[in-house]
Amino acid sequence: MSVPRPAQRRLAWLALTASLTCLPTAHAAGKAGAAAAVPITLEADRIDVTADREAVAEGDVRLRQGGLLIRADRLSYRPPSDRAAATGAVRVEREGAVFRGDAAEMTVRDFSGWFVAPEFDFLQLGTRGEASRIDFASRTRLTMADARYTSCARPEDGSEPDWQLQAREVTMDFDANEGRASGARLRFQGVPILALPRMSFPVTGARKTGWLPPTLGLDSRSGLELSVPWYWNLAPDHDLTLTPRIITRRGVGLDTQFRWLAAGHEGQVDTEWLPDDRVAGRARGLLALRHRHRLAGLANLSVDGVRVSDADWWKDFPRIDGHLTPRLLPSSARLDRSLAFGPLALNTYAQVQHWQVLQDADAPIVAPYARAPRLGLSGRGSGGWLGPLEVGFETEVNHFVRPADDSVGDRLEGWRWHALGQVAWPWREGGFSIVPRLAFNAAKYRTDTPMADGRRDASRLIGTFSLDAGLRLEREAEGWFGRGALRQTLEPRLLYVRTPYERQDHLPNFDAYGKDFNLSSIYATNGFSGIDRVSDANELTAGVTSRLIDPADGGELLRMGIVQRFRFADQRVAPQADGSVDGPVQDQRLSDILLFGSTTLLPRWTLDATMQYSPDIGRLQRSIVGASYLAGPYRTVSGRYRLARGVSEQFELGWQWPLNAPAAGGARNSSRSSCSGTWYGVGRINYSLKDSRITDSLVGAEYDAGCWILRMVAERQSTGVSQATTRLMLQLELVGLSRLGPSPLQVLKDNIPGYRLLREADDAPAGAATTP
Repeated sequence: MSVPRPAQRRLAWLALTASLTCLPTAHAAGKAGAAAAVPITLEADRIDVTADREAVAEGDVRLRQGGLLIRADRLSYRPPSDRAAATGAVRVEREGAVFRGDAAEMTVRDFSGWFVAPEFDFLQLGTRGEASRIDFASRTRLTMADARYTSCARPEDGSEPDWQLQAREVTMDFDANEGRASGARLRFQGVPILALPRMSFPVTGARKTGWLPPTLGLDSRSGLELSVPWYWNLAPDHDLTLTPRIITRRGVGLDTQFRWLAAGHEGQVDTEWLPDDRVAGRARGLLALRHRHRLAGLANLSVDGVRVSDADWWKDFPRIDGHLTPRLLPSSARLDRSLAFGPLALNTYAQVQHWQVLQDADAPIVAPYARAPRLGLSGRGSGGWLGPLEVGFETEVNHFVRPADDSVGDRLEGWRWHALGQVAWPWREGGFSIVPRLAFNAAKYRTDTPMADGRRDASRLIGTFSLDAGLRLEREAEGWFGRGALRQTLEPRLLYVRTPYERQDHLPNFDAYGKDFNLSSIYATNGFSGIDRVSDANELTAGVTSRLIDPADGGELLRMGIVQRFRFADQRVAPQADGSVDGPVQDQRLSDILLFGSTTLLPRWTLDATMQYSPDIGRLQRSIVGASYLAGPYRTVSGRYRLARGVSEQFELGWQWPLNAPAAGGARNSSRSSCSGTWYGVGRINYSLKDSRITDSLVGAEYDAGCWILRMVAERQSTGVSQATTRLMLQLELVGLSRLGPSPLQVLKDNIPGYRLLREADDAPAGAATTP
């Protein structure tokens, strides 16, 4: 059958669909899987068909079978063997991969065959390459000869892309998640930077045993450091990473990370080991553990811990992952179980908690007590048989033990039982609310050594009454600040607290500390955190807040407020300005005034401020003033001024900003010939105005060339008044392949407000490569 006229192209396609897709051939019928049952359709300007033997198509040929599309100038298809041979501008598309070349031949349903001189694009990864020949053994196995792979755009002048992975032969098995390459070379800017006679790599997102890219770091205390990780995929639910490292000043070391993830439990163990630190003259190490476990659905077990070999660890290796206080390392095991009793939500728990304190003779710190054990029950609820009442309670038994390297040697140790309880009867109607509340704090002590009054056993019970009243008034604000209809609120609040005085300075202080002066603490009924101290009070706190709200989206455009506390009597158990307890009587009737505000009225700007003003001295005691400017993605600058009179005065500046405008079309499609890319400056500087010095700093640059990113970051961390550790991080990210060098990304995200990754998934355009 011959259909010569191009005008009848669509009719020819419909007729041939009927003749070629009736039933699978005997060859295809033996193929496993759903692909063998998917019909084949053929479309072209001209098609010659020999029934049940061969179809020859010419002129804009298109052969389809499920997700497979073959386009060519000429194509012959033999149904008995299910074999297609294509020549002239051949293009094969399958499952997000596109192959282009001069000639190809393959079995359609199992995708076995060959392709001569193809170029290929992996659209989902945004990567591409070429080879002298590709042989397909099946849909999931292939071999490439003289392969080249990159995520850079193909240079129009035929030159080499910015980076390219070359190999004499590459074999990929997607079922086994294994790729093998021989004669592999990684070239960057035309220069070989890595060569391996043989290498293996994963070809899917699944894990695979093998070497990971090496990292090279530099810091002022350890010198140059080279790490080469080995990843071991032990089983689907656990793996191990071994990282030998060489540190020029200290010697050799080994880091390990063992992870597990299964139904009901997960965790990891990290170790760092230096068998002979030449600088310290001894063996050194770190051990960290994290584990989460659901015990038969009845309880949750959490185990966390970090231990290091010596007190100087935080200076020599200043970043301990996941810990904001590098000199205070916790270790704890906690068991929780949640229960329900009518309207009450209950939680029972048992915990053991210890601390390792890394003391410094020049700056000693007071460590919290270890709790071994801590047993407790807490609950909260309302409604049901409680009626209109809201109740909450907590009771615990704790054994307090001083840490081994405590800087204060005369602190008491012993047992404490405590119980906290409160009951409130709130009344809320419209914008008005009033909440009377009764609360108590009871504690009983038994110490190992005598207390201040000579006893070893003591107890106390202190009650508190509070009345919290608030009002919310609203009005429309039309045309304010050049905007449409807005809503302004006026929200006054009064809190009265009455707590009788009871002497407590003779009792142990295991966990009490004076609360900071802020918006939360000024409306608190107790001036102390913890259990062991309860401030006496006969006082009234009065404040008012006004907000400006956009009713279209509920966004808050402006907030301003003022709060002050008035004491009707002297406070004899009062927190001190430095947070200490058992200080002198507070006879000041009026507290400092707390003023606060924030706004987003200015386009792209966010402003906020909190100030503590002392009427007695007529000056600010403390203040925090901040401003941030967000011009768009990767364009942010923020500054913050902090004052604590007589203690510290600091200014912080953080930024991420392009240093040069990207070329037309953006930097993401750059190639070596175009040299179009964008430099970004990043950094954060903390400057002490009191000491006239920079305390901590982070300064760097990022270069986004589209298919590769270069990050250069220098970080300086203070480890004492006259001591600091400086380290340099240099990372080359080959988009679509890997990152080479130590990663500064977490450091940048932790230190620069508003910082965004240059390869965030939600920012990448369709088809662009994402960070692997």
